[in-house]
Amino acid sequence: MTEITIAWIALPFFIGFVVYLLPQLARWLALAITLVSAVYAVIIFLQPSPLALQLLDNFGVSLIIDQLSSFFIFTNALVTAAVVIYCWQTGKTAFFYMQAIILHGSVNATFVCADFISLYVALEVISIAAFLLIAYPRNDRSIWVGLRYLFVSNTAMLFYLVGALLVYKANNSFHYQGLSGSPPEAVALIFLGLLAKGGIFVSGLWLPLTHSESESPVSAMLSGVVVKAGVFPMVRCALLLEELDPVVRIFGVGTALLGVLWAMLEKDTKRTLAFSTLSQLGFVLAAPVVAGFYALTHGLVKSALFLIAGILPSRNFSELKDRGIDTKIWLVLAIASFSISGFPLLSGFGAKVLTSKNLLPWQVIAMNLATVGTVITFAKFIFLPHQTSPPDPLLEGEGNIAQKGKKIQPGFWWAMAILLGGLIGANLVYYEAYTLANIIKPLATIAVGWLAYLLLFNRLVFKLPKATEKLDNLIGIMSLMLILVFWMIRV
Repeated sequence: MTEITIAWIALPFFIGFVVYLLPQLARWLALAITLVSAVYAVIIFLQPSPLALQLLDNFGVSLIIDQLSSFFIFTNALVTAAVVIYCWQTGKTAFFYMQAIILHGSVNATFVCADFISLYVALEVISIAAFLLIAYPRNDRSIWVGLRYLFVSNTAMLFYLVGALLVYKANNSFHYQGLSGSPPEAVALIFLGLLAKGGIFVSGLWLPLTHSESESPVSAMLSGVVVKAGVFPMVRCALLLEELDPVVRIFGVGTALLGVLWAMLEKDTKRTLAFSTLSQLGFVLAAPVVAGFYALTHGLVKSALFLIAGILPSRNFSELKDRGIDTKIWLVLAIASFSISGFPLLSGFGAKVLTSKNLLPWQVIAMNLATVGTVITFAKFIFLPHQTSPPDPLLEGEGNIAQKGKKIQPGFWWAMAILLGGLIGANLVYYEAYTLANIIKPLATIAVGWLAYLLLFNRLVFKLPKATEKLDNLIGIMSLMLILVFWMIRV
């Protein structure tokens, strides 16, 4: 299994560079890589015990591959496959697929790393590949958004690298477990880097602009899997080191509430989805022991929603309410929105039930409020008017197919089949959730959220400030977060 694992890690990077030699096979090679990852994830899930590898000495590479890893790897496989198929007939160049493959491989690497230097390398490769995908349109706006993402990410990783060196100084090892005997400043510096990279709490306020201004396929990958490269190590550390579990849970609760508050009030579809991503990452962190299943569910549903947002006739909710959307698009939009709201028959229901059963008593009220807020947020999509006629071609919006005089590409529907089919099939992971007691609470929560939306939030007009998303403020927030994390570790 060791040789298979090493080959699996190296394969995307090898194929990524081979793409330039065989550009006509770029799409097929990208799709093949995702299938290999999906098979590997299933094999790992079925393994009776975790696989721990130490490839060299204390300076080398430490890997841990277990069921937690398998959930994240499988999510990455399905999301990347859906994006490749979505882009199949859109004229993307071999360069796009090359970066998608490298991004896929480097994200996978973060899901098996167990030492801070290997993780650092993987996260830096992610930053470069993600930047190139964000800037792929090569216009001024996309290049600026990409550079902004790269600058914030690299600044955060400088703090992280200093923390990793302090861990080695204290333990002569870069392994995650070295945090246990390291000084508080080492933990604070490493967590600051991961909080920023994963888009957690106020360190994640770079996320809304980056995700909303990228092309929809790129947004789907960023929201579905890339941010989880920063979240996964925090989950792993919480599971390995009991003293870090409360810290991770606190950030989970704070992130869930912060993101959903902004998402409920946002008037732009893609920014709403971006703030919702921030909130849902909080759910992943709130119960580390079941983070894998929630990450799988969120990755599938949020990728689907971003791909759908790319073909809506407008990004503005007010315009969508006035004009309506095509019924076929509304159906897939509603299915995804039902899942993230926790409706039975979709895996979002099981994920929320499983998470709620693993919350500590002090988390329950806050996470219930975040759940109601999620329902209110996606009621904005569910209650959009719809009709069988196509959208008005005069409306502006990213990916407006009608405006371009084209039909929706078949790749879109195949991508929806993968992602939404995954939401249905994932119910098998936690079929025990389907008891009468478990079904009543989510349905009651959805009813309360819909009622709140129809009576209050549907009519609420409130413009959110964007000052906190400015580049200089994002860097300033890092300093405040470093102080906060240091204080939490010391306490």
